[in-house]
Amino acid sequence: MTRILIADDSQTVREGIRNLLNQHRDWEVCGEAIDGQDAIQKSGQLAPDVIVLDFCMPGVNGIEAARRISEICPSASLLLCSMFLDSQLVRLARNAGMAGAISKSNVGKIVSGIEALLHGEEFFANQI
Repeated sequence: MTRILIADDSQTVREGIRNLLNQHRDWEVCGEAIDGQDAIQKSGQLAPDVIVLDFCMPGVNGIEAARRISEICPSASLLLCSMFLDSQLVRLARNAGMAGAISKSNVGKIVSGIEALLHGEEFFANQI
């Protein structure tokens, strides 16, 4: 069973992503975080296989959270899911240790993104 942590400050977005991921029978949403600091803490506690991070969250943003999570939970694959995806943010995500990025406007690709990460591949959606 693949364990996934979702970090987004919007409950509606978390619920939508959870509903998409719960359709995959081999995946389990093991937790949800409401901001970057919460994501860092829950990563250490829950040891997820994949962490889906929003960029724009209060306090610690998704990029900084990814840097810290990479130190705490180096085996976790990190996927950025942001409304503000552009080439500069993708570069920051890569530099922070993220293996993929998708736009919230194309969140349906999240399953393909997570599948790629689980196979050791990068997934930077091409709508940038």
